[in-house]
Order: sequence, then C-alpha cells, then structure tokens
Amino acid sequence: MIEVIRTPIDGLLRLRPRVFADPRGHFLETFNISAFAATAGITATFVQDNESRSHAGVLRGLHLQAPPHAQAKLVRVSAGAVLDICVDLRPDSRTFGEHFGARLDAVDHEMLYVPEGMAHGFLALEDNTVFSYKCSAYYAPQAERTILWNDPDLKIDWGIKDPVISDKDLAGSRFADRLWEK
Repeated sequence: MIEVIRTPIDGLLRLRPRVFADPRGHFLETFNISAFAATAGITATFVQDNESRSHAGVLRGLHLQAPPHAQAKLVRVSAGAVLDICVDLRPDSRTFGEHFGARLDAVDHEMLYVPEGMAHGFLALEDNTVFSYKCSAYYAPQAERTILWNDPDLKIDWGIKDPVISDKDLAGSRFADRLWEK
C-alpha cells in the first residue's frame, strides 16, 4: 500500500510506498494500478516509461506537453536525489501559476503523481541520479513545450545559481507567454 499526502496544488500528490527492508536490502512496489486507484484516486493509464541519469547540478525542465497530448506523470528517483518542481498551468485552477517543490531520493522512495496540466522539472542533487517516470500519453514532439526554469514570474528557488542546462531548456518560453495553450 501507499501513503497519500496531499499538496497545496489540487491533484498533485506525494506518495510514500511501503518499503520492506532487511539485511539483504529492500523491496517496494513502485506501481499497482488497483492500489493507486483505491488509495490515491489515480486512474491514469500509463503508456510509456522514461528514465534519465544526471550529474549533480543538472537541471531538466520545466517541461510539458500541450493538449491533446497532455501527460500525467508518476515520478520517482531510483538512485541519488533531486529537487522536483511542478508548476500548475491549469487556467481554471485556484493555484494557477503556483509551484510546488519536493526532495525525492532513493532513501525515502517517495514519488509524485503529477496530473495533466502541470509543467515539471528537476535539479539533480547528487552525481549519478537516476530519475524514472511513467507517462499517461506518448511523447509527441509537436506538443512539447518548455518554460524557462528561472522565469522571474514564477519565483522558483532552485537553490543553485548556475545549473547545467540544455540549449533547448535555455530557450524556453516565459510563463506569461502561455505557449502551452497553443
């Protein structure tokens, strides 16, 4: 089973799986469609799994896919640690434009369920961080959008001045441009 912790952003959930540890190591169930639906109300059908490995100081994001290719995600860290950030881009949401951040690591095994309509990014806090996530829609290059990680309107404190960022992410749009709606 999982423990569900609500965040200030509707639908964005922190999930703590039950971890069985002994002298050999540990075991945990990272996804069970029946348990997630019954315990957390997560009914997304995940169709694609992705994984990245990053060095400390690498920042990836803020990414999303525009409708009709919007994705819900179930994100976790299997090695290392990240600062994970989600931004609410749902125009009818009471928390539109607000963000939530959480440390995810391979020690606590906490996960985040990120509903459709969120921009998502993370900063690797340790070398060889492995970040894994499930997506509810296939990657569609024409629907990919990136919001600037340091957009002054969002006021996200990443805790780093000069992260390592891809050229694509450096060329992201401003939040105020609302390109995810186009």
